[in-house]
Amino acid sequence: MSDCSHTSTIRQVTPSAKGCEECLAIGSAWVHLRLCRSCGHVGCCDDSPHRHATAHFRATAHPIIEGYDPPEGWGWCYVDEVVVDLPDRTRQLGPIPRYV
Repeated sequence: MSDCSHTSTIRQVTPSAKGCEECLAIGSAWVHLRLCRSCGHVGCCDDSPHRHATAHFRATAHPIIEGYDPPEGWGWCYVDEVVVDLPDRTRQLGPIPRYV
């Protein structure tokens, strides 16, 4: 794992939804889910049509996400563009809907 200067922003969070918050609202599909480790926003990955996790980063500057379907134990820092070791895995709220 590479050095990340934003690991101090990692928080234990409660996921905002069981799937991508925005995709659920508009009835859209996603490929994989990402969880913001600053606030708990659940968004879709960059392979998904709407890329809501990256849009959330651009809107909030929250730097670190966790792979979240199921919790995969890895993180990514958008700012430093490196994989991040996470201190823990966020528990799922329940079964995650599958779309793609």
